[in-house]
Amino acid sequence: MENWTRVSRLRPWQVAVFCAAIFMAGMMAPTLTTAQSSSKEEVYRQLGLFGDIFQRVRESYVDEIDDGELIEAAITGMLTSLDPHSTFLDTENFSEMQEQTKGRFGGLGVEITMDQGMVKVVSPIDDTPAAGAGLQPEDYLIAVDDVSIIGMQLSEAVEKLRGEVGSKVTIKVQRGQLEPFDVTIIRDFIKIRSVRSEIFDGIGYVRLTTFSEQTTPGLIEAVDDFFREEGDALKGVVLDLRNNPGGLLTEAISVSDAFLEEGEIVSTRGRDASGGSHVYAKPGDIARGLPMVVLINSGSASASEIVAGALKDHKRAIILGTRSFGKGSVQSVIPISSTSAIRLTTARYYTPSGVSIQARGIMPDIEVELARIEAVEGGIVREEDLRGALDGSEAAENDTDETAAEDAEEDAGPVDQSKIDYQLARALDLIRGVSVFGALKPAS
Repeated sequence: MENWTRVSRLRPWQVAVFCAAIFMAGMMAPTLTTAQSSSKEEVYRQLGLFGDIFQRVRESYVDEIDDGELIEAAITGMLTSLDPHSTFLDTENFSEMQEQTKGRFGGLGVEITMDQGMVKVVSPIDDTPAAGAGLQPEDYLIAVDDVSIIGMQLSEAVEKLRGEVGSKVTIKVQRGQLEPFDVTIIRDFIKIRSVRSEIFDGIGYVRLTTFSEQTTPGLIEAVDDFFREEGDALKGVVLDLRNNPGGLLTEAISVSDAFLEEGEIVSTRGRDASGGSHVYAKPGDIARGLPMVVLINSGSASASEIVAGALKDHKRAIILGTRSFGKGSVQSVIPISSTSAIRLTTARYYTPSGVSIQARGIMPDIEVELARIEAVEGGIVREEDLRGALDGSEAAENDTDETAAEDAEEDAGPVDQSKIDYQLARALDLIRGVSVFGALKPAS
């Protein structure tokens, strides 16, 4: 009688919720143990408590509030209390998420997450206002237009960062131990070019900025172009995943599969360990077995870590750079209606060796911090620069055409390393080293 007395004090809509809960509980658990029954009663009590609080807010809060907004706020609070990646997607957010996975959306062009109540930059996306303004991975955004966003829900902070295309927003940034500073960014309509490619001295370089529906086709086209331009002279491929915040799981799998002949790519495990999934590679390597180096850093997250982990565990590539972000959880987008959905963390990612990515990230095989190469003052001194050095013209006359060609190539230089970053320079050196070593003839 105690439970039914409780029901009699509820509003009609609360009674309906309560009865629905009882019906669902009965459908799912026809026979309850004493412990299960006690647990169900506690759930009913909490539902009644929620109903009481909801009604009190509607009746007594200083301002009138829309019932729908209250319900959405309650749902958002429930989901965001779970982890930084579970959230409610209202009509606007759901639509924007769908646009983003297609590689075209509006905003600043920065991937953010929550870290101990603060908005943290995972990475800016290439060629976006955020990247142009100099935002970096691990920056904390602490205020927007002089309004603090510390302690806000992630969705609230995102709303503050949004605005009309062409409008300005001033963000206060906390970077490491430096004093907070302001960055003014002009909002723009973001067009993501997910694949960029270039050739350095016979080495193919591919940068993936995100994992969208355009990524795998763009990657395959880029590698095909390398072979068309270089043919058998192609020495290897550098895959740059730095500051790539992730994206579609299907694209991470297909990118990994593009370079693997066989074996597991990634596995996921949820609450029920027996219900996990395993994905395996199909035969075919678009790089035809050539040496590979994958570049990662703290801005490489989620899908990027799946690719790096798969190629590392299968020893298909050398991983170079710094430890990745460590987002190893799976979010499922579950539609609630035609215009809204929830993004819910439902599983964890594991690399082929069975290691969880979550909060660990991918450790590089060779750790190289970000730096730039600069010319040493005073220049380089060689034998010919010394006073009274012997004339080398006689030796030059005896050079063969082959030696002269090699000298010309050396003088031209494979790549102006002062114009590229240190991590990329080391990746190119690695592949050159493998190529040179492979060309050496064994001692007879």
